[in-house]
Amino acid sequence: MNSQSGSTRLDTIDKALLVIGLLVLAIGQYLAFTAPPDVQQHYLIRILYVHVGAAWTAYLAFVVAMIYAILYLWKQNPAYDRLSAASAEIGLLFMLLTLFGGMMWARPTWGVYWTWEPKLTTSAILTAFYVGYFLLRQAIEDPEFRAKAAAAAAILGVVNIPINYMSVYWWRSIHQTATFDIINRKVHMDGAMVLAMLVNLAAINILYVFFLRLKGKVALCAARKEDWDE
Repeated sequence: MNSQSGSTRLDTIDKALLVIGLLVLAIGQYLAFTAPPDVQQHYLIRILYVHVGAAWTAYLAFVVAMIYAILYLWKQNPAYDRLSAASAEIGLLFMLLTLFGGMMWARPTWGVYWTWEPKLTTSAILTAFYVGYFLLRQAIEDPEFRAKAAAAAAILGVVNIPINYMSVYWWRSIHQTATFDIINRKVHMDGAMVLAMLVNLAAINILYVFFLRLKGKVALCAARKEDWDE
């Protein structure tokens, strides 16, 4: 990750990531709309092709935020704090997209947009935690103390991820079981659906890397401007 650039202009890698990400996303959407309908959910299953990918990418972004937080505490390099915050912000956006997609799926399936069942409740808690993470960053003026406090919060926040994922196993409710059942090594889809799901997941992950690089550059420019103003 190039965090030393002082410009927000897209370099060759950024442009390649953007083009490849959009191309793979287009392929993923084509596969999603040509995949057979689900036996029970029919064409409503198409929402899940983006919903699941957004959720997994949110998990990834929060884990990356934790890794950069650990690197910051170890190396005391402000670049790691900026990238940790950037990844957490992108993760929060993907988590909000996950909640929105879930609500669009829940209304015709359950008859309501929202119900406080375990999966949705833990998803709301995970989202609220990272909203609090950014409120914490806004509340602390001292850059060094802010970075250390945010790093601790980013590390702590990852604890919520396995709780959120495992909620469908620990507490049985109206939420369907995991699409990719890692625990029992099962996939509850046929081959065409799995391919559409994985291609969309790949596209969202590629776009995540693009957004992280771009956000890192924007954060560096903002930090330099803050230094100049002082």
